[in-house]
Amino acid sequence: MGRTPAATLVARMTIACGVAAAAALPAIAPAQQQELNIYSARHYPGDEALYGGFTKATGIRINRVDADDAGILARLKSEGAASPADVVLLVDAARLWRAEVDGLFQPLRSSVLESRIPAALRGQDRGEGSSWFGFSTRARVVVYRKTDVKRDDVDTYEELADAKNKGKVCTRSGSHPYNLSLFGSMLEHLGAQKTEAWLKGVVDNMARPPKGGDTDQIRAVASGECQIALTNTYYLARLMRSDKPEDRAVMEKVGIVFPNQDSWGTHVNIAGGAVASHAKHGEAARKFLEYLASDEAQVYFANGNNEWPALASVKPRNPALERMGSFRAETIPVSVVGMNQVKVQQMLDRVGYR
Repeated sequence: MGRTPAATLVARMTIACGVAAAAALPAIAPAQQQELNIYSARHYPGDEALYGGFTKATGIRINRVDADDAGILARLKSEGAASPADVVLLVDAARLWRAEVDGLFQPLRSSVLESRIPAALRGQDRGEGSSWFGFSTRARVVVYRKTDVKRDDVDTYEELADAKNKGKVCTRSGSHPYNLSLFGSMLEHLGAQKTEAWLKGVVDNMARPPKGGDTDQIRAVASGECQIALTNTYYLARLMRSDKPEDRAVMEKVGIVFPNQDSWGTHVNIAGGAVASHAKHGEAARKFLEYLASDEAQVYFANGNNEWPALASVKPRNPALERMGSFRAETIPVSVVGMNQVKVQQMLDRVGYR
């Protein structure tokens, strides 16, 4: 038997080694595999089903960064055109409006979103489509200590400034976006002069300086530290659905009012989403926002934080929301509420609402 030339042996060994090395490497994803990068201020356990449902329906893999609204907006500004964000999810109309003004979103024309999301829950359309869309709503309601306050004395926002409620009111910071949105709504309903006088009256009626979050206000009412407070409904729903005896005890002591049912209706805020201004996967971003407007996703999106779907036709099975009952909501566009926040902040400074 003749000897194999050295060059042939080297070639065979090279091929064998190459095959072995290739087998040892992890599989490389196909170039055509799609992905979507989401910056989200929503970080609720129930939302995992939402993201999973989208990937199952489309095959598009989701990469997610979770932070609060302020952190997300700061990051988008810092990253600029290099930002990998495709979709931005925020939880307040004032923040969505601010991001739109700062050029952090791009307008989107979508017949699906325009037909399913009410115009009042969308950003302004200046001819190229809306820059953001609301996908769930929450109401800003009044809670009161049932043993100390009559319901009829707090069934309008205006009564928070009435002298009969002096020394009874507690709130979180006036400059918090949830309050800025409510106050922006009041400005639209009452006008500038009456709104500033109302804010001064609320300050005069405070039981203590503003502090804490909405849940802290609810607990303060239950404990008697104050007797009246403002809160978003989902904080109440969390306490209602809690397994902790102390949370249930809190809810036994407080009453809930949806204000202004005989006038313009209760103020509502939104959680919404937008396509980032420098999105690299624009088509996938559009598909995701359209998915959020589907019946299936609306239930996931709303129940993830005990909210109401943007689509009135979708009814989530949520015992806490059912317990609160139906109510009349105001109908002014949430984009207008956002635009009013600069004027409102100036009023807060003048009346000393911290």
